[in-house]
Amino acid sequence: MAKFNMSLKKNEMPMQDPIERGKNFKEVALGYTKELALDEAMRCLECKNPTCVKGCPVNVDIPGFIRKIKEDDIGGAYAIISKTSSLPAVCGRVCPQETQCEAKCVRAIKGEPVGIGRLERYVADNALTCDMQKEAKNGHKVAVVGSGPSGLTYAGDLIKMGYDVTVFEAFHTEGGVLTYGIPEFRLPKQIVKDEVDKLKALGVKFMTNVVIGRTINIEELFEDGYEAVFVGSGAGLPNFMKIPGESLKGVYSANEFLTRSNLMKAYKTNATTPIMKGGKVIVVGGGNVAMDAARTALRLGAAKVTIVYRRSMTELPARREEVENAIEEGIEFNLLTNPVEILGYNNPDDRRDVKNGFVTGVKCIKMELSDPDENGRRRPVAVPNSEFVIEADTVVMSIGTSPNPLIKQTTKGLEVNRWGGIVVNEDGLTSLEGVYAGGDAVTGASTVISAMGAGKIAAKATDEYIKSKA
Repeated sequence: MAKFNMSLKKNEMPMQDPIERGKNFKEVALGYTKELALDEAMRCLECKNPTCVKGCPVNVDIPGFIRKIKEDDIGGAYAIISKTSSLPAVCGRVCPQETQCEAKCVRAIKGEPVGIGRLERYVADNALTCDMQKEAKNGHKVAVVGSGPSGLTYAGDLIKMGYDVTVFEAFHTEGGVLTYGIPEFRLPKQIVKDEVDKLKALGVKFMTNVVIGRTINIEELFEDGYEAVFVGSGAGLPNFMKIPGESLKGVYSANEFLTRSNLMKAYKTNATTPIMKGGKVIVVGGGNVAMDAARTALRLGAAKVTIVYRRSMTELPARREEVENAIEEGIEFNLLTNPVEILGYNNPDDRRDVKNGFVTGVKCIKMELSDPDENGRRRPVAVPNSEFVIEADTVVMSIGTSPNPLIKQTTKGLEVNRWGGIVVNEDGLTSLEGVYAGGDAVTGASTVISAMGAGKIAAKATDEYIKSKA
C-alpha cells in the first residue's frame, strides 16, 4: 500500500438525493464509509509542522487522530479528539472547516485540503460508545448559564478537572442553539443528545426550565455556593429591518421559525405549536441561518422558496456547501435585492395593502455595489426607480441576532458593549470577579467552534482563578 494518497481532490461526501431530501428532515450528508475514510486519511501528509492545528479554535491534534484512522484505531482517534473537543460529532457536521483547519492544510496549496471535518464526523459516529474517564472531585463547584456549545465545552473541561458542574438551561431540552437553531437535516438531535449524555455520564448536572435572571440570578448562584459562573446564554434576540409590514401575520424571525420547527417539532402533523406551511416563502438574509430557514421552509411544504440578499453571491456569508445544497434543492436566490416594505391584507376579500393583516408580498429595490472602500468592502447602494414586488405568503427575517439583555438587566455591574455583548478580557473574564462569559453572548451570532474555543479559554482561566483562592 502506498504511504500517501496524492489525489488532488477529497473524497466526496455521500448525500441524499436533492429532490428526495427536500421532502424530509433526515440528515442530508450520509457520512463516510470505512473505505472512504481510510482513503481520505491517506491524503494526510502527517506534516512535522501541522499548520491545520493552528487553524482549529480548540487545537485538536488533527494529524494524530488521522494517523489513528490509518491504523484502524477509531477508539484511539476519538480519544485524541476528545482531549480538546467536547463535541466532535457536532463539530464534524457544522463547523466551517473550509475557513479554519482545512484552510491551512498544505494539501490545499495544490488541490483540495484533506477532508478533516468529514473524518472527524466519521470518528465520532463510529466511537459513540467510547468510555471517558471520570475524575475525582476536587471540592469546588461552578455554574454554567446555557447549554449551547460554549457552555457544554466549559462544563466538559471543568468536569474533567474534578469540578462539580451544574448547567442551567432556559429551555426544556439541553443543547442551546445546537437543538433549537440548527435543523435536523444538518445536525440530528440524537447526536446532540448523545454528546450531552456523555457529559452527564462524567457527572455534569443539567437543570432545564431555569431562566437565569428570572428563576434565579447570578448573585444568588454565588450565594448558593458556586465559586464561579460562566455565561454562555447565546444571542437569541432577533434583529429586524424596521420596515413597514413587519408586524403582519406570516412574518417570522429566523430564530422563531427555526425554534418552532427544531425544538417544538412544528413540522409534525400532530404538533401543538403552529407554523406557516406551504405557499411562497421569502427568506431575507444570506448567512447560514438564512440557508437553514429556507431549506426548512422547503421541507415544510413551501411551493417556492426565495432567498433575498442585498449583495452578490461573492459576498454571501453562508458556507459554500450550504449554498450549494440549497441550490440543488431548488431554492432560488434573488441577489442584489433589498426589501423596503412587506405588503399584506386583512382578509381574502380585501386585497388592499394594510398595516396589520396577512402577508401578500415583499416590495423590494434593486441594489448595486459601490467601489471598494479603504477596507476593500463594496457597499450596496439602491438603484433609483427599480422597485418591484415578489409575491409571498410567509417572510422569514434572517439578518442577525443580538444577546438577550436579561442577564445584563439582572446582574449589577456587568459591563456590555453597544450591541449588548458581554465585555470580557482575553481569558473570558467579565467586569465581575468570578464571572466568565463566551460564545454568542459575547460576540453576537458566530460559529459553533469559536464558541467552543471561548468555553475552553474560560474553563482554563476559571481553574486558575479558583486554585489561586485556595
